[in-house]
Amino acid sequence: MARFDDKLAAHQRELAAAHKTSSSRGGITRRGFLIGSVAGSTMLAFGVSGAALAAGTDGKGSASETLSAGAFEPTMWYAIATDGTVTVHITKSEMGQHVATSLARLVAEELEADWDSVKVDYVDSAPKWGYMITGGSWSVHQSYQPLSQAGAAGRIALIEAGAQQMGVAVESCKARKGRVISGDQSLSYGEIVAAGLERSFSEEELAAIELKPASERRVLGTRGNALDVPPKTNGQAVYGIDYTLPAEIEARVGKTLHARPVMPPSRFGCKVTAVDDSEARKVIGYRQTIELKDPSGICQGWLAVIADNFSAAMRATDLLKVEWSKGDSYQVDETAIQAEGQRLVSSPSRDNGSLLVDQGDPAPLLENAATTVESTFTTSSVLHFTLEPANALAYEEDGHWHIHCGNQQQSLLTSLVTKALELEEGKVTHHQLYLGGGFGRRLHGDYAVPAALASKAVGRPVKMIFTRPDDSRFDCVRSPSVQRLRSGLDAEGRVVASEHAAAAGWPTAALMPAFMAEAIEGGGKLDSFSISGADHWYNVGTQRVWAQQNKVAHEAFVPGYLRSVAPGWTLWAVEQHIDELALAAEQDPAEFRLALLDAEGRNAGKAPVSTGGAERLRNVLKRVMEKSDWSERDSLPADTGMGVALSFGQERSMPTWVACVARVKVDRATGEVKLEKLTSVVDAGTLAHPDGAMAQLEGSLLWGVSMAMHEGTEYREGGPVAQNLGAYQPLRMHQVPQMDLEFVDSTEMPVGLGEPGTTVVAPAIANAIQHAVGVRLRDLPMRPAALKAALSEA
Repeated sequence: MARFDDKLAAHQRELAAAHKTSSSRGGITRRGFLIGSVAGSTMLAFGVSGAALAAGTDGKGSASETLSAGAFEPTMWYAIATDGTVTVHITKSEMGQHVATSLARLVAEELEADWDSVKVDYVDSAPKWGYMITGGSWSVHQSYQPLSQAGAAGRIALIEAGAQQMGVAVESCKARKGRVISGDQSLSYGEIVAAGLERSFSEEELAAIELKPASERRVLGTRGNALDVPPKTNGQAVYGIDYTLPAEIEARVGKTLHARPVMPPSRFGCKVTAVDDSEARKVIGYRQTIELKDPSGICQGWLAVIADNFSAAMRATDLLKVEWSKGDSYQVDETAIQAEGQRLVSSPSRDNGSLLVDQGDPAPLLENAATTVESTFTTSSVLHFTLEPANALAYEEDGHWHIHCGNQQQSLLTSLVTKALELEEGKVTHHQLYLGGGFGRRLHGDYAVPAALASKAVGRPVKMIFTRPDDSRFDCVRSPSVQRLRSGLDAEGRVVASEHAAAAGWPTAALMPAFMAEAIEGGGKLDSFSISGADHWYNVGTQRVWAQQNKVAHEAFVPGYLRSVAPGWTLWAVEQHIDELALAAEQDPAEFRLALLDAEGRNAGKAPVSTGGAERLRNVLKRVMEKSDWSERDSLPADTGMGVALSFGQERSMPTWVACVARVKVDRATGEVKLEKLTSVVDAGTLAHPDGAMAQLEGSLLWGVSMAMHEGTEYREGGPVAQNLGAYQPLRMHQVPQMDLEFVDSTEMPVGLGEPGTTVVAPAIANAIQHAVGVRLRDLPMRPAALKAALSEA
């Protein structure tokens, strides 16, 4: 019998071959129509080379397909074919952030590759890739050193081989645009590889390689097209919701059936007591309804409707009559969660929290302060609402399970499916597809579990798709939060002490407890994703920060990661609290911040990640003050205000320095707020892909606006009240403000860009509202009704 890896390679070749025809199932498909109607114009619009699209018609391909005989692989991260094509293997998820382009640029820079010869390959899950995850704004930052050194290794090997083939000294050679050059002689990378090249590098050798100085960069920091744009615009990209198994595989494992999940009244503790599918049986294509038996506990009280197509599954599900015994979580609502949060923050201690920052006891200093400012801030539950609802296709062949879907954490997904199917480790492979949005929702692979269980039950491949309300009910929401901040000022208006307690559901405790961090001084574990952002770069004297797990939230739902996670609520509180302190000290809020950013002690920064520390945050603040005409702030028209806020991204160990000024116009009669303009300046170090970086910044700022002024729901009777876009309304296009954005030129180490912009907007808007009409809003999102009520009480 053939080894599994041989079978997997054959399976990949079948998938690639199937993708080369868009109408293999007869007739023209939606995707086929798009390809035929716009492919020609897309080529012209984006100037894409043939090599960029050569990875198969889905724009992806597979390692087994793209590596030709005789290819050179100096490391596992890329290969160079005999025609000179460089294929970079991508372990990250592509969900609109153009991550593959950025990572390929890291390799191309040090390899001195011809960018037109570079393409990418999204690999299947495998232990050799290490822990596979796309989140935390980590991708470029954490890949920078290893991928750059891998590229440099290839350049070294090619120069050595090229010198030998040309009969010249290595010292006389240089590499440029995919060629090794010595005087008037040169060889292309393809020619060198075709002549035969074997050279590998140990981990120690790779780690010892020094990268080029910034002055010699020819790819990083330059403008260029994203490799995923053409297939996404001409209809060639394949998302999970589009994916179908090739006929060759179905001939062996059976024709794919389709399924829709039947959601219980609440996430936990429900059991099915009765099912009546008499009406569902009238739907043509309906087959059966099965109860999912899940040893992992993810699918508690779940059913799956099985049909020949998804349309039938969807209609049959709506006709089912199901009775459940409801679990206790059905009774837990947003009010109860917030009440527990209020209790926790009212008197933080080691009995109900863990210390993140401990620079001494602020209590006596607060008691003796000339002025004390204390505030409580809350945020509501927030849904991910990805454009593409959750979906997965699962099947088993020869004892091995295959999962096809888009996911942000392949290593967790395969582990969850392994547990649910009660398999040995190594029996599940995840095949990555494009994601129609992730935002942290697809860091949890829970939606693959019911698809796998359904496939196991019926003995056939099953493709399960969630409707949008299904997806909302099953969502791992951003937990509601409660925070209490208390700070003291001396007689000169200087901050002498500060205390911050934050209570929320802990996503890492729910999803990946092994990743929990150690609290200070043996205070147990804490979820850094529930408190990061509170460990800010301001000098506020004696400081203590508590992280508190709201376990009532865990009784209602699985707290999840949502783009930036904790800073979405911690900075909402911190940046408003700083403004309150400035007002109490009778100082300008921006100038007050500049004084607090003294870049001393723990805020001095540390090379290479946080070089410069708070001084770089000072620099972007000063620049945004210039760009926004901050000096004219007090001469704005009536009911118009400007507010400032700062962010350093998701975590101190990878700071992205962000300053934002919001300008708003308030309608006192209705409480409506018009966001007129956002001005933002960002220092993200080296920009691997400037166009992609700007897209990330624009998108994150606008989603920050959406969550600040529009998005948000509450949990009641086992689920979120808003379950579709009729009730859950994000930012609309006509509400997009004028935007003036700028990146600081920098050659420092690249850091994250996916999330920082989402966190800085809400407090900037709140501070602008306070400046405009003298009212401070402390509940997120900021609703017109709340502002109108506050104005009437002012």
